[in-house]
Amino acid sequence: MGAYDHGSISAIAERRPTRRIHVGPVAVGGGAPISVQSMTTTQTADVAATRAQVRALAEEGADIVRVAVPDGDAAAALPALVRDSPVPLVADIHFDYRLALRALDAGIHCVRLNPGNIGSQQRVREVVHAARDRKVPIRIGVNAGSLEEDIVQKHGWPTAEGMVESAERHIRFLEDEGYQEIKVSLKAHDVAMTVAANRLFSRRFDYPLHLGVTEAGTLLAGTVKSSAGLGILLADGIGDTIRISLTADPVEEVRVARLLLKSLGLKFGGATLTSCPTCGRCSVAMIPIAERVEQRLSTVKGEVSVAVMGCEVNGPGEAAAADVGVAYGHGGVGLLFKAGQVVRRMKAEELEEALVGEALRIAAERVPGGGA
Repeated sequence: MGAYDHGSISAIAERRPTRRIHVGPVAVGGGAPISVQSMTTTQTADVAATRAQVRALAEEGADIVRVAVPDGDAAAALPALVRDSPVPLVADIHFDYRLALRALDAGIHCVRLNPGNIGSQQRVREVVHAARDRKVPIRIGVNAGSLEEDIVQKHGWPTAEGMVESAERHIRFLEDEGYQEIKVSLKAHDVAMTVAANRLFSRRFDYPLHLGVTEAGTLLAGTVKSSAGLGILLADGIGDTIRISLTADPVEEVRVARLLLKSLGLKFGGATLTSCPTCGRCSVAMIPIAERVEQRLSTVKGEVSVAVMGCEVNGPGEAAAADVGVAYGHGGVGLLFKAGQVVRRMKAEELEEALVGEALRIAAERVPGGGA
């Protein structure tokens, strides 16, 4: 591996021990790699469109995909979607417990319930028994905006303590039914509340946690907000699976999630790009060059670190840890370097192709069986 693999990030705590469950073949908790989730934005009843989006998310690196099941038409589409999906699917259920039962009959790999709006305990009990019989996990999804009325009245407002109280209430109910295939999410649109709720929960329970900041916003704002909250929790060693919620193409959620995990040293594989912010020393259009390189390497599977630097001051010195990089100079020339050592001086217009070609070669060598 490249030089990036030799160090460690001391700010990252050891991951907290949690129980392990399985969402289809994907292990969650118990020391398993942190999995990346996203959610389709298509109408689930449109099987062709939803199938295509699930595949696009899987190709981008999603480990698990959630689909909304708001009505009978959506539930009717689940058998075909489950059959054709390359990754496990989670059915997102609100209000109508019968949709959860239909999802389980369809072979869904996990059911996400918001107990605060699913109805009576008897209705939840029916879902729990059906899930237990099929060995399908349930995600208890607690959102600050839909806490039970008595909890809100007790605390006077949605709070982190109230969110954990809600989760505990439903965990105890499921445990009383002899069911422990549980993962939990505690989400708010407020970063501080999300962090506090997950920290508090992790001190009390060992069920795996699905992390997210709900309704985080558009691509830029949502990325910043989610990365702030999830970054804090992941650095604390909290979290077994994550979703970055964005008002954007869900493929962007997967990209951001994977980059977040890679930046914290919690996920490996694929290309890691280092690029300078540019300044008056730069003599080329750095932004489009860096964007093209990132896009051209976005699908590689093998681990490779790549640098695109705008001058010989920053490269290779500031990017010496990269497997391969380029530094654009003046006079229409630049440097190609590997692991901090200059290997060739080239025409500026040739550097991008040389960089991408070398990065693809390195990545291919690091994939079992070859192929980037």
